[in-house]
Amino acid sequence: MDRNQITKWLKAPAKMANKYSLHAIYFCTGCGIIEVPPVITARWDAERFGIIPVATPRQANLFLITGYVSVKTLKAIIRTYEQMLEPKYTVGFGSCPINGGMYWDSYNTIKHLDKYIPIDGWIAGCMPRPEAIFIAVTHLWTLIEKGMANGYVRYKENYEFYRKNQEMALGKLDWPALYQINSDSKAVEYE
Repeated sequence: MDRNQITKWLKAPAKMANKYSLHAIYFCTGCGIIEVPPVITARWDAERFGIIPVATPRQANLFLITGYVSVKTLKAIIRTYEQMLEPKYTVGFGSCPINGGMYWDSYNTIKHLDKYIPIDGWIAGCMPRPEAIFIAVTHLWTLIEKGMANGYVRYKENYEFYRKNQEMALGKLDWPALYQINSDSKAVEYE
C-alpha cells in the first residue's frame, strides 16, 4: 500500500479492507483450473495481493468461475453465489463463461453467465495467464474503491430478472427464492 493512501483508509476503512482482503472460492470445470494453481504458489504468490483461497462460500467474497459452464453446473454456481456473504464479487475467467468458448454451439452450454448471476469483471482468454488474473484483481480494486463492483446490489435489485432466467435454463428451482419480489420489481430479503 502506498503511504499516500492512508487518508483513504481513514475515510472508508471497510471499503479498503474489502479491497485488499479478497477470500476467493473457485468454481473450476475442465481446463478452467489449469492457471489457478500457479497463481497461489510461491512463483506468483496471490497472497501478496490479499487473495486467499478458502474452502466454502460462507468464507468467500470473491467468486472466480473458470472454464466451461453447462446447464448442470449452472445450478451449483447459483447456489454457491447465493451462499456467499455480502459484499461479494464475481469474476468470469476465460472465454467459456463469457460466450461459451469453443463449446458455444453445444445445446448444453450456458453462454452469457451474466444473465444468471451478476458478474463484476471478465478475464478474456483461453486460458488467461496468471498475469491476467493480477491485472483483473487490480482492476477489481479500482471498481471496489469507486463503488462500481456492485453485482451483489444489482442481484438484489433485479432478482426477478435473474430468477426468471435461472428457471428458464433449469426449470423450477428446488430451493426457495433468496429475495421476495415486490410489486415494483424490487427484491426484498426474506427474514
